[in-house]
Amino acid sequence: MTDFRVLIVDDDFHVARLHATYVDGVPGFTALAPVGTASLALHAVHALRPDLVLLDVYLPDTPGLELLRTVDVDAFILTAAADPDSIRLALRRGALGYLIKPFTADDLEAVLRGYARYRRLLRGPGTLDQAAVDRARRALLGGREATAPARPRSGTETAVLEALGSGDLLSAAEVAAVVGVSRATAQRYLAALADDGSVEIQLRYGSTGRPEHRYGLRG
Repeated sequence: MTDFRVLIVDDDFHVARLHATYVDGVPGFTALAPVGTASLALHAVHALRPDLVLLDVYLPDTPGLELLRTVDVDAFILTAAADPDSIRLALRRGALGYLIKPFTADDLEAVLRGYARYRRLLRGPGTLDQAAVDRARRALLGGREATAPARPRSGTETAVLEALGSGDLLSAAEVAAVVGVSRATAQRYLAALADDGSVEIQLRYGSTGRPEHRYGLRG
């Protein structure tokens, strides 16, 4: 799995660089060089093909909400525009979310982790049922939605969480060995626990080959 490449569009250079630092601090995400106008954003989207755009409403040449409907890429609005009309228009034109400035690095990290869960839930062949679609939509809130009542844990789920209780980051194979299940079974439970926010995923890069997923308890 490669990092999600994120384009930041904000006419305030210092704010854009700060947000790029926030993005680079989240495992699995890489900030591209920020741009400060709609025209530069269009060029960057076509040339660089980012996975995600973080878009301000106030741009010097074309409003961000006008740009939003012309780019075929996932986008979140990051802006000081807090009026209901702007929010409704952004969502109507396809924004996956809306984050009002000022916000913290933790706020943006929650949004990005939610986006990563959303992409995992909608990855792969085959069709989805309504419950899966609803989980993907909830994931976009990045943990900002009120937590749903906890459901009972299965015995295997509990064992997986206990295996991560040491605080060390473990691979799916290591979790499988501790719990006494197959790697595929451990992977399935770890993915489900990541989707509900109980487990976090980090990437460990070796000298060669694909990066390895490592799992730890959230928080």
